[in-house]
Amino acid sequence: MKSLLTALLFLVLAANARLGLVMSFTVIMSDSGTPSSLVDGPQSGLPTSNNGAQTDAREQEAVYDIMRATGNDWATDIPDVCRGRWHGIECMPDKDNVFHVVSLSFGALSDDTAFPTCDLARSSISPSITKLPHLRTLFFYRCFTNNPQPIPSFLGQLGSSLQSLVLRENGHIGAIPYELGNLTRLTVLDLHRNNLNGSIPVSLGMITGLRSLDLSSNRLSGSIPNISFPALSVLNLNQNHLTGLLPTTLFTSNSLIKIDLSRNRISGPIPNLTNLEDLILLDISYNTLAGPLPQSLQGLESLQALILNGNPSMSTTIPETTFVGLNNLTILGLSNMNLEGPIPESLGRVRTLRVLHLDGNRFNDTIPPSFANLDSLSELRLENNRLTGPIPFKRERVWRMGRKLRLNNNSGLCYDAKSGLGDDLDTLSSAGIGHCGTTNVGGGVSVQHIATNGDGDHKLKYSSTKSEAASLAKRGSISRKMIELILIFLFVLILF
Repeated sequence: MKSLLTALLFLVLAANARLGLVMSFTVIMSDSGTPSSLVDGPQSGLPTSNNGAQTDAREQEAVYDIMRATGNDWATDIPDVCRGRWHGIECMPDKDNVFHVVSLSFGALSDDTAFPTCDLARSSISPSITKLPHLRTLFFYRCFTNNPQPIPSFLGQLGSSLQSLVLRENGHIGAIPYELGNLTRLTVLDLHRNNLNGSIPVSLGMITGLRSLDLSSNRLSGSIPNISFPALSVLNLNQNHLTGLLPTTLFTSNSLIKIDLSRNRISGPIPNLTNLEDLILLDISYNTLAGPLPQSLQGLESLQALILNGNPSMSTTIPETTFVGLNNLTILGLSNMNLEGPIPESLGRVRTLRVLHLDGNRFNDTIPPSFANLDSLSELRLENNRLTGPIPFKRERVWRMGRKLRLNNNSGLCYDAKSGLGDDLDTLSSAGIGHCGTTNVGGGVSVQHIATNGDGDHKLKYSSTKSEAASLAKRGSISRKMIELILIFLFVLILF
């Protein structure tokens, strides 16, 4: 169990690279049990007590066929593929001291993890794979990109043993075979970044023990089927053409730690997710979801990244209670959603926030003063809103965020000199933000003054519009000319 959870964690980190987190990649090895006919032992080496054991003859011929089909003919010169094995093949003995193939992997992940590579021009998956009755792990990475081919339906015949099927970035075409639903012992199904089309087969719902499902970066279409995976930890369907509502059955697993459904065409409301106590990442960005936002997300105490950017049909306000209790949230993306009204003051109490994107909305009123307490904040996007009033940050915070603090196109923003801010800060000057008592360069209101009400709160008052300011400027110009004429007249009188 420990090795699988570690592998799932690495998958989460890899998928979150675009969020600025650590990028990693790992091979997922299955550990959901040993077939009763095999003697359990370490897959990293062969037991010394099995010096007289030999590979099952039928499986040996099958491995030769598989290796030839991938352009690795050199393997046929090895008399015993388990005893003279290579990095990418794993074997285990049975009770009769006969070795059986339990894992085959192809493709170079890195210099440190190099399985046999494939001949890109002619590689294929040999039907002889079905002659390996104890195979648990099958891994192909970037093997058929120059020879596009469908995923073979005969893989469904491995249902009695296969636990991990990874076919990443191979250029596979066509639909996902319905027969893959027969792989009822699978814990990992990874078809990431191929050219698969058609719908997600309902038959996958028969794989009740699935823990990681990655169908991302394909061309899958249609609605997500109403299926459930009770043990699922990782669900990744991003970058497809999926439509329709989100089925609630998909989120019934209490084990979910990552959900990525971004960059599809999914519509409707955000379903109730408060039962997902272990959820770390939720990304439903760049879809056509509609409001309202949930009144509360309490129950998601483990949530670290919530990304809803690019759902312009939300068009709603943010309830003050939505993010209360999310004490581990570090990344929040709410860009380009047509959200309106004031920014909730409660957001400033999520002290763990490091990245906060609120740009491209219709937020008005001031930046909440509580934002000054977000000590971990390193990136804040507020541009293209309707915000007004003083910026609540001190000079050091503005300087530290630098270009990651974006305030452009908020006509009413200004800074209070008492905070230590000034025109010498590029972040403010480039956004056209001036002192609260002087002219604001970039807005429809050109002269601003700060007034204090009876409670001591600072509020922004506008003393003149553009037309009024223009009139004042014109009068000032006339007054200066009159003074100049008077001075010249006096000078002439003194001279003569």
